[in-house]
Amino acid sequence: MRTIDLIVLGILKKEALSAYDIQKLIDYRNITQWVKVSTPTIYKKMLQLEKQGYVKSTLKKNGKMPEKAVYSLTKKGQMEFEKLMLGIAARPINIFLDFNAVILNLDSLAPADQKACVSIIEANAAKMKKKLKDSMTDESKSTALPETGKVIMHQQLLLIEAIEKWIESVKTVF
Repeated sequence: MRTIDLIVLGILKKEALSAYDIQKLIDYRNITQWVKVSTPTIYKKMLQLEKQGYVKSTLKKNGKMPEKAVYSLTKKGQMEFEKLMLGIAARPINIFLDFNAVILNLDSLAPADQKACVSIIEANAAKMKKKLKDSMTDESKSTALPETGKVIMHQQLLLIEAIEKWIESVKTVF
């Protein structure tokens, strides 16, 4: 997925890191909340990007820990990063939400099951909103988070608030 390439190359543009450190950074920045990326995907992606010549690895040993591959961006990787930035920015903006498949099929359920599905979505939205607000107000996290990360979190908060409004309007139908 080209989006994951862009995320990884962007992270490596700032500093050389191991696949483990990249995954931890992705988790810390809550990137997995808006892009589907798993730990195995990162490890596979690093091998793929190295094979393509976008990153290079250097084995590093830290104390008694086993050697690990630390990846850095190559000149070719820098060019690919810039190409992806412009290419993805030029695409139409699509918002893919998995729960839209549930919404699409709500009327195929019995009324009690419809209410249950909406309640589950409502609970998940509330959890995500709390997590976002906690991250945005946690001083230790918010100072380490780049301004662009804060913008994404704010964008997600606005989306959750729109979902909450939709839930309220759906509840009036029940």
